Amino acid sequence: MSLQLDPIGIIRSPFTQAAGTPIQASMAEGATGTVEILPAFAAGLKDLDGFDRIWLLYWFDRAVAPKLIVTPYLDDQPHGVFATRAPARPNAIGMSAVRLLRIDGCTLHVADVDILDGTPLLDIKPYVPAFDGRDAKRIGWLAARQSAVNNTRADGRFAPSNP
Repeated sequence: MSLQLDPIGIIRSPFTQAAGTPIQASMAEGATGTVEILPAFAAGLKDLDGFDRIWLLYWFDRAVAPKLIVTPYLDDQPHGVFATRAPARPNAIGMSAVRLLRIDGCTLHVADVDILDGTPLLDIKPYVPAFDGRDAKRIGWLAARQSAVNNTRADGRFAPSNP
């Protein structure tokens, strides 16, 4: 089976390299950027301005080659890639719940951005707390690493120059 994904836009942010970029949108409070939607997809933005947050789904276009075992940012022990949010994935799809500030034509102004500048955008979905804000009783290996959450910036370990 083969799939083809075509970007619907491009994400602009203040972050030009992985090292120093917030590792999750919840840790990027105050970081602003824009999302430039290709004109062919502009009609799909109708009614999006009524949402406080949106999901951006994007392609990790500058991540290292896929790995099934990775050492994530918040730990020093290897884990299966599917038990992490590391970008070195078999399908390099990322997701971030960003704050939608406003829409000007085909440009979305967003905040709490944890995405590298120039990242290809694959899709947008509205963030709906009743659907997306679920309680979790178990958080796997992260339960033992709660204090590591204070390490909110990437160190570049998943950049192509650091295999």
